[in-house]
Amino acid sequence: MNDLATRASPARPGALRRAAPALLGYAAVRALGLLVLVLWSEARGKSAYTLLTARWDALWYTRVAELGYGYEVRLPNGDVHSNLAFFPLLPWLERLVAAVSPLSYADAGFVVALLASLAAAWGIFAVADHVYGRRAGVYAVLLWAVLPVGIVQSMAYSESLFTALAAWSLYAVLTGRWVAAGVLAGLAGLTRPVGLAVVAAVWAAGAAAFLRERAGPGHGSGRGGTPFVRVRSTAPADGARTGERAGVPASARRVPDPDGAGPAPGAPGDRLRRILGMLLAPLGAAGYVLWVGHRTGDGPLGYLEVQAGWRNGFDGGYAFARFIAGRFTSFPSALAGLALILGVALLVWLCVVCVRQRQPLPLLVYAGVVTALALCASSYFGSKPRLLLPAFPLLLPLALVLARKRPPRPALVVGAVAAVSAAYGAFWLNGSGPP
Repeated sequence: MNDLATRASPARPGALRRAAPALLGYAAVRALGLLVLVLWSEARGKSAYTLLTARWDALWYTRVAELGYGYEVRLPNGDVHSNLAFFPLLPWLERLVAAVSPLSYADAGFVVALLASLAAAWGIFAVADHVYGRRAGVYAVLLWAVLPVGIVQSMAYSESLFTALAAWSLYAVLTGRWVAAGVLAGLAGLTRPVGLAVVAAVWAAGAAAFLRERAGPGHGSGRGGTPFVRVRSTAPADGARTGERAGVPASARRVPDPDGAGPAPGAPGDRLRRILGMLLAPLGAAGYVLWVGHRTGDGPLGYLEVQAGWRNGFDGGYAFARFIAGRFTSFPSALAGLALILGVALLVWLCVVCVRQRQPLPLLVYAGVVTALALCASSYFGSKPRLLLPAFPLLLPLALVLARKRPPRPALVVGAVAAVSAAYGAFWLNGSGPP
């Protein structure tokens, strides 16, 4: 099967039917969040739609879509906020939708975000279903939907678009569709700076595949010879693929991929596609960063100068640690500091569990890079939960726990968390600062 056919295969009717419970559940959670936001905003005399489409970063994206790059704001303290900090794919899509419809750029951003969030939910389901089975896939999507900052998925921001591209790129890697993985990684790199995480995942998986080839048959990348890049296997003994129960897949005998993932790893055609995918992956991010450097006259590091104007950079987490320590200067704020410490500890624990459960290498690399970039950024501490939104592989251990429970307990847990998340999202979005 050629690569074009494999790229089209995730959209076949059978795949959509398999993902339907996850997508319907996701839509229900997001509808609840939007309803609570509307009621909360009306009570405060605000417009929920304006909060979703015409504040904070959404304004910067629509301004790029309408006027292009070159706009900047000079603050009294000397900082320069340039719209060159915002990657171009979302504004391009906003401009496209506005050009072919009567929608404004802000309306177009909202439409793109809604469609992208559904695509992201489907991609998360596809990844989790491929690795752990259908039930785990459904709960992975629901957990992503009920995150406290899940309301951002419905905003005219780039998180949903990026997560969709990242999830489908990772799925393409896991199923051996290297060219599709590279193209999607390149598009992710045109969406957000954290697109580097998708590039790193593609490269890590490609390098692991080359090392396995050199080691010869029978040499896996983990215990028991389990490969990091999996071809679909037979149903594991715990029944994860039959929908009865989800668990860590057994090291079952591998068979040809029923979805047509291409030739077996190591075949000449597969090796060429892998090389091509790895070459395509960084083109989006590298192209935009180099263009910004050329436009500003600051060379290859010009984009870093643009980010410095926003007081944003990478300091290994030092500034964030100081921010947390500063919360302990008084009793009320000390509770917030304690919550931040517990949140970071939870992230570290989830990373450890993902490694112990032997998630495929590209998922580990992707989630690790997203988490590191979010926690180690030197500014916008209130936005860190939003920056962690694309790190969906960290939710897979929790999805497995829910998938192993008998109904209706998991549904009750998800429903309760969805209600709390909807209320928190409405409260958060009606606050004074940007999410």
